[in-house]
Amino acid sequence: MTIKGTPQQVTFAPPVAVSLAKVHIKPDGEDVTYIPFAIYSEEQMVGFIMHAYEEQTKDSYWINGFIIDEKYQGKGYGKAAFAEMVGWIQKRHPHCLEVRLTVAKENHRAKVLYERYGFVDTGVVYGNEEVYKFQIKR
Repeated sequence: MTIKGTPQQVTFAPPVAVSLAKVHIKPDGEDVTYIPFAIYSEEQMVGFIMHAYEEQTKDSYWINGFIIDEKYQGKGYGKAAFAEMVGWIQKRHPHCLEVRLTVAKENHRAKVLYERYGFVDTGVVYGNEEVYKFQIKR
């Protein structure tokens, strides 16, 4: 099964194959580790999300490549998967103080999800994407 967003969303996240290639290509350097996750409902894959991080930092913990297949959007899978990913990062990396992500300026639906969760726009623009962050209270 190919996971893809709606036609309006296809430019917002790379295809899953591109995200998976990053695991081996390491385009951000050898110190960055990528961990891909499939998102399932029962036995059906409904999406994809990836975590990228630099272990020796307190703020280089990223969520990227996040996509819910167009057939499964609006059913709560994105919200649940996103919350699970942030919680997983907090548990796995107890020294992490900040989780970051980038979002396309035009991706208003994703921005609403991220902001509801507590992410805030940093004012930094990377390419055509805005950098958001979530402060972890320890």
